[in-house]
Amino acid sequence: MVDTNILGCCWIELPSGRWFPRTSTSQFSKTSRCQLEVDVSWQDFISHAPEGDWATVARFRIHSFDIECAGRKGIFPEANVDPVIQIANVIQLHGDGDVLTRNVFTLKSCAPIGHADVFCYDNEVDLLCAWADFVRELDPDIFTGYNINNFDFPYLLERATYLKVSNFEYLGRLLNVRSVIKETVTQTKIGKRTYKTINFEGRVPYDMLLVTKRDFKLRSYTLNSVCQEILGEQKEDVHYSIITDLQNGDEQTRRRLAVYCLKDAELPVRLLRRVLSFTNDVEMARVTGVPITSLLTKGEQVKVVAQLLRHGKQAGYFMPSHQGTGGADQFEGATVIEPVRGYYTDPIATLDFSSLYPSIMIAHNLCYSTLLKSTTAKTKLGLSDDQVTRTPANCTFVRSSVRSGLLPQILQHLLAARKKTKALLKEAKDPVLQAVLNGRQLAYKISANSVYGFTGAQNGKLPCLEISGSVTAYGRAMIEQTKREVEAHYTVANGYESDAKVIYGDTDSVMVNFKVKTLERSMELGREAAESISTKFIDPIRLEFEKVYYPYLLINKKRYAGLYFTRPDKYDKMDCKGIETVRRDNCPLVADVIGTCLRKLLIDRDPGGATNYAKQVISDLLQNNVDISQLVITKELTKNDYAGKQAHVELMKKIKKRDPGNAPKVGDRIPYVITASTKNAKAFEKAEDPIYVLENSIPIDAKYYLENQLSKPLVRIFQPILGDNAESILLRGEHTRTKTVVTSKVGALAGFAKKKEICLGCKSVLPKDRETEAVCAYCRPKESTIYQQELGHHRMLENRFSELFTECQRCQGSLHEEILCTSRDCPIFYIRKKVQMELESSKMKIARFGKPVLQDDEMLSN
Repeated sequence: MVDTNILGCCWIELPSGRWFPRTSTSQFSKTSRCQLEVDVSWQDFISHAPEGDWATVARFRIHSFDIECAGRKGIFPEANVDPVIQIANVIQLHGDGDVLTRNVFTLKSCAPIGHADVFCYDNEVDLLCAWADFVRELDPDIFTGYNINNFDFPYLLERATYLKVSNFEYLGRLLNVRSVIKETVTQTKIGKRTYKTINFEGRVPYDMLLVTKRDFKLRSYTLNSVCQEILGEQKEDVHYSIITDLQNGDEQTRRRLAVYCLKDAELPVRLLRRVLSFTNDVEMARVTGVPITSLLTKGEQVKVVAQLLRHGKQAGYFMPSHQGTGGADQFEGATVIEPVRGYYTDPIATLDFSSLYPSIMIAHNLCYSTLLKSTTAKTKLGLSDDQVTRTPANCTFVRSSVRSGLLPQILQHLLAARKKTKALLKEAKDPVLQAVLNGRQLAYKISANSVYGFTGAQNGKLPCLEISGSVTAYGRAMIEQTKREVEAHYTVANGYESDAKVIYGDTDSVMVNFKVKTLERSMELGREAAESISTKFIDPIRLEFEKVYYPYLLINKKRYAGLYFTRPDKYDKMDCKGIETVRRDNCPLVADVIGTCLRKLLIDRDPGGATNYAKQVISDLLQNNVDISQLVITKELTKNDYAGKQAHVELMKKIKKRDPGNAPKVGDRIPYVITASTKNAKAFEKAEDPIYVLENSIPIDAKYYLENQLSKPLVRIFQPILGDNAESILLRGEHTRTKTVVTSKVGALAGFAKKKEICLGCKSVLPKDRETEAVCAYCRPKESTIYQQELGHHRMLENRFSELFTECQRCQGSLHEEILCTSRDCPIFYIRKKVQMELESSKMKIARFGKPVLQDDEMLSN
């Protein structure tokens, strides 16, 4: 691609008279399923840069699909045993808002579906043959779906091989090339990962699970959880254990399964359209010059290597082959000005360096090709002092007047192209073009920022600590210089309202308290400071005013929050860095509580209200009034062998014993809660599956959640406000003295304890001869009132369950069918399960009065 100047995802022109079509009657017959097949020399290619008319993106045909298998109880589906029973397909052209078609291939009859075509087959071989023929006739450019690389495609190919389905494996565009499964093992710092790759010549597998893991940091990567996070909606999550029952039912139950399967095929297309990942990857491939497949299967380095090769070829360089082995040498990272912690009610202006590290490399000509490795090189080459630069890291580089560096050339190209693209983006009116241009400017930005990281990667293709160390050294010096300039100039002595104070600085940003009271004045001073200080630096290094935080909570290094203003009339967002509103290893309760406290502090500006709210949550937690859905922790299973015992790993082993087919695998995120146990039990011994906890009424260890999940984040955000007393105010006091409520017995003798009935009025233990009654003799005169109270509570639970039931029906897209969803990423699922159990308990209590309650038993059973 470098030799022929071909970029990824760009147009290639074949000049007239230089190519010859292949037909059935020509000397060379067609060897592919392409609509047009020609013989042409690669030397005749004309590659076009993505500009003007050549900037358009082809209307790629995207094929999203999902399969369902009829598994066995407790066993994960196996291709040599369990049949494929349904394959759903959704087809769309890239850039279109609507899908072209939806269909589903089903084993056995299936009732009609209004929005999709249904094709039924009596045996599995016919179904697989028909689907393979459909793919070849459709001739898609892009395959997508959710986990198609590691499950759907391998399962289909292995199943077709087992059933000896002829020609199934010819799914690419080359007529005589089979699609074959290959396993690739990669070693990362968190362990070995095994990936399955399949060749589809002429087609690109674009798995949205891989894209989501690459682009988003989420608590869970199940399709249901991802859709809730990105699309703002959930899907019905049918547990694999009931799929076989639906298949073995009638055409209506198979229709139910088909609708579910179609939704799983359509959601990846909707995700792709919402996050614009494919559009952005097309532009990234064009900018960096790599194939689009490399963007999913490889890291950042391949993109920099491709650009180095292209620019090196033009400049007449050879790129050395280097195998990174790592080393003990390290360089000092970016500077962090010690934060002046506090809760600031004055506007805090933020000055940001625009593309700091790329600008430094350009300004000081930092490159492999400009580095003088030895102390005598300058003398040997006859260079004067004004022809070389000595960096703050004590490294020497020649200036651009002697030789222009390769890396600065690449960065200048990227930054200039980004500036031009952003100008075009402002003028663009067509939404499709806007998406393309936005993807391109993001690609330029990411590519420019990755060049610095490439030079500092010790295990990389071409590490150079002299470059990376010099870049960060310049960055530290510039941050410190900015601090000095601001505090020296913006003083009362110079005619300003107050003496300005830099309260924090990190990498490429400086936060300044000008000690003024209005947003307008803070923004005015911020712009003035940015313009003035920029003149002190070498071009193209530039300091810009971008935003004001008002108010601003500065907790520590890398930890702060504030209302983000770019214009004085309305804030843009609440911006949080390093705070537990987004950390995946905490339970949802932490994110919700911290988020609410921050809103009270920053938006409502009510520190007292935030403190009272935090104390109330702690009280509710200790009284067992927090729903279990708020206490679920998830952690990724990164490998099979861990040095020490960990909660999610030990739970995986428990699940494997109970239900091998449902056991988590490497790469899955495992949900768990910490249960109450004996006094000295370890956390990994107390981890349990949330559903198992609900079904068996196992009590939660509230003290663990307070001490290990909630306390530190709360104290951190309140310390700048409450000072050193934050811990005692929040974690001690009357609100923490309520004894923790335990909902069931635990301990070694719990199994031998006989349950005793209590009076529903005064809660005293009933005598043996009256255990079947509802109240004791003392409460008998009030029996009618107590009965009415229990009945009212039961009706309240019924109404709550009905609301949850209806919400789940809306989610599944039907108000007339039973709920099959068992999504462990959905809080409503846990709440519905808990309310259902409370209803059963309430029903038993009312039965003790000798007056059975009338209710919808069918609804309750669901």
